[in-house]
Amino acid sequence: MKLLVTGATGFLGGAVVRAARERGHDVRALVRSAGRTIDVEEVVGDLRSRAGLVDALRGVDGVLHLAAQKSGGLYEQLAATVLGTENLLWAMAEAGVRDLVHVSTFSVYDYLELPQGSLLDESSPLEAHPERRDDYAITKLWQERIVREHESVRATILRPGVIWGPGEEWNARLGIRAGDRLWIRTGGRARLPLVHVDDCAQAIVLAAETEASRGEVINLVGRECPTQAEYVDALRRGLEPRPRVIPVPLWGMRFLAWTANLVSRLLFGGRAKIPGLLDSAKMEARLRPLEFSRAKAERLLGWTPEPRFPEALRS
Repeated sequence: MKLLVTGATGFLGGAVVRAARERGHDVRALVRSAGRTIDVEEVVGDLRSRAGLVDALRGVDGVLHLAAQKSGGLYEQLAATVLGTENLLWAMAEAGVRDLVHVSTFSVYDYLELPQGSLLDESSPLEAHPERRDDYAITKLWQERIVREHESVRATILRPGVIWGPGEEWNARLGIRAGDRLWIRTGGRARLPLVHVDDCAQAIVLAAETEASRGEVINLVGRECPTQAEYVDALRRGLEPRPRVIPVPLWGMRFLAWTANLVSRLLFGGRAKIPGLLDSAKMEARLRPLEFSRAKAERLLGWTPEPRFPEALRS
């Protein structure tokens, strides 16, 4: 197959390019400037503009759409993530390319609607009030919606959990790194929906190959889901000197969040800006203990993620 990869120069994108080539596919990478990928065909283009996108899709069998933006304000993310996806879908229709693998995120789920300890799977409710979360959740929900509603594509929507790997070992579900010597670990008992970058890349390529995945939403979670405490302990064991860890349990975080919201209502009429870690919706999305399933990915894609924790943290 000839596959166009957007976001090919990113952390996950590089792994997807490698996985696609290892499985014998021709890869064309859509990049903003030339010379950023190694040993694959490049086409220069910017998803924020329709210029050149149709030509970039000529001769392509399918698209692996990873491009999105996490940083910057809401309007910047909307331009890169939402407008970029609208332009891509338009260009696919113009070029006659129908098959799309769209990479979404666990950020689209409504964690406040999930009872503690329950199973988060593809049937779990999506966030109904994204404005209480963050700009990234808003844009990814919007992006998913326009993909689902676009009639000219056959889309597979993949929702990875926490993607980790070399250089990306820390994540927001763990807490705060206050320098190299001090970590503040929030929560502790919640399991992390980890998916290693190489396993995630393999699943994305398998989705492009698998007819049964068309029109489906599939969560991607790896073989191991350690607790926050287990992960932080394994991560610090590979460091010298080992950082000191200050644990703040979930009940303590909930009390701090309740206090911050009370102060905001009493003193500022509810208009005070509360740090993300103390905002209930954001905090529960990071810290609420849940269970996760990869059954659908295994059944539809034949996906078999490798056992990687904790050895991959020490390599």
